[in-house]
Amino acid sequence: MSSNPPAPALPARGYVTRFLDAVERVGNRLPDPAMLFLLLMLLVWVVSAMLSNVSFEAIDPRSGEAIRIRNMLSGSALVEFMAQMVPTFVNFPPLGVVLVAMLGLGVAEHTGFINAMLRAILAVTPRLLLTPVLIGVGILSHVAVDAGYVLVIPLGAVIFYAAGRHPLAGIAAAFAGVSGGFSATMGVPSSLDPLLAGLTQAAAHITDPGVVVNPLNNYFFTTASVVLVVAVGWFLTDRVIEPRLKATEVDGDPAAMPTMDALQPAESRALLWSGVAIVVTILAFVATLLVPGTPWAASGDDVLPGMNPLLTAAAPLMRSIVALIFVFFLVPGVVYGCLAGTVTSHRDVIKGMSKAMSGMGYYIVMAFFCAQFIYAFAQSNLGALLAIEGAGWLQAMNLPMGVTLVGIVLLSGFVNLLVGSASAKWALIGAVMVPMLMQLGVSPDLTQAAYRVGDSSTNIITPLMPYFPLIVVFCQKYVKSSGIGTLIALMLPFSIALLALWTAFLLGFWALGIPLGIGASHAYPAA
Repeated sequence: MSSNPPAPALPARGYVTRFLDAVERVGNRLPDPAMLFLLLMLLVWVVSAMLSNVSFEAIDPRSGEAIRIRNMLSGSALVEFMAQMVPTFVNFPPLGVVLVAMLGLGVAEHTGFINAMLRAILAVTPRLLLTPVLIGVGILSHVAVDAGYVLVIPLGAVIFYAAGRHPLAGIAAAFAGVSGGFSATMGVPSSLDPLLAGLTQAAAHITDPGVVVNPLNNYFFTTASVVLVVAVGWFLTDRVIEPRLKATEVDGDPAAMPTMDALQPAESRALLWSGVAIVVTILAFVATLLVPGTPWAASGDDVLPGMNPLLTAAAPLMRSIVALIFVFFLVPGVVYGCLAGTVTSHRDVIKGMSKAMSGMGYYIVMAFFCAQFIYAFAQSNLGALLAIEGAGWLQAMNLPMGVTLVGIVLLSGFVNLLVGSASAKWALIGAVMVPMLMQLGVSPDLTQAAYRVGDSSTNIITPLMPYFPLIVVFCQKYVKSSGIGTLIALMLPFSIALLALWTAFLLGFWALGIPLGIGASHAYPAA
């Protein structure tokens, strides 16, 4: 009598893997993300009502008065909430960014341009280097503000899947570069640099009105941090995340999955001319940047000292990044489709845009509830209270300087779980920490660097980060059962490792006296 051979045993799962599995199970048992945001909003309402009559001594740096919790269940607050519901949703920053960018990406994907481009890239890129290259591109995307979330992360999944690797590992690596490495700088400064420096200078003027903070005061540190972020992300993706995902089945729609077939002659020709089209488009665009008095540049008071007028946050160029992404994918997508035969009329272009929008329905629902929660949380002042009280507690501890820097990192990381905006957090924390540490001989530049480490390290594990629901949607395209727990379990190793190693990296800069950036110092007053 014959018998079937026993199935091969799965490799033993270590303590780390089992812990992450538990995190994933618990996280996925939470309500649907849309419902979770609704429940959190209701919780904010109840807590705000309970604390609205409590007097706090903490001073709100935005108003200079004692902070007060606003009762979101009062009649006036509820009426205002209803009146602002539509504007809150429509003006939710990630919503427009995602939808506009996806229109161009939808055409490029529908016509086959993205698939052909990735197949050509993978044909010449060693498999071993896919992870570090992807993380590096994610860090570089900071120049384009939030473009990495809607561009690099989904392409990370496509690249990994087409190379025979798990797509969720590609999402994790890209997310680690785009969001976890948000305070790393790949050569070109981002709009966040002058924004944070301006807040740091305002906080420093509380103690010394003569302090001038250069917008590139952390440039050397953030540039050197690229090596750390890429190394940590590379190791964790290949040695921890991807081995754990071997047991996770990819059960997405097979028709939507990328392939690695060799390019056919017609596809190669279409790809070549679409490349020519995008080069011509870029050259024409660059020519408009070089025109004297270019309208792409900021002017007047919007230009901060030491910053290129094209790269300041108020510059029309920086505010047009998403529109430029739309154009730079639409043009080669249409050219490729016309030459490859996938576009026969304008209806095919519109079909590609419609197909992209049809896949965003779930995200739009989540964005609605996320926007309402963030509005209620901001209006209640609960986040501001936690940030200010945390900074005051750290000040009262009066710890040694190295320990205090670690405390700033940890405080920033904790507040980041509750308040998404980097500038809003620093406006609250910095107003307390910068003057306090100046009195202890620590420069505003070093305090700001400590904040940036904590802010970046926990970006990737908080569901309250506005783009977090979008990343969950990207995961569900490949693994239908993906949820909040899935993404948190994927990113938790990155967050813990970056928090520990990046903090040590900063302490090394401080201990060795390595310059943090242009015009920066470690001590106050500067030597």
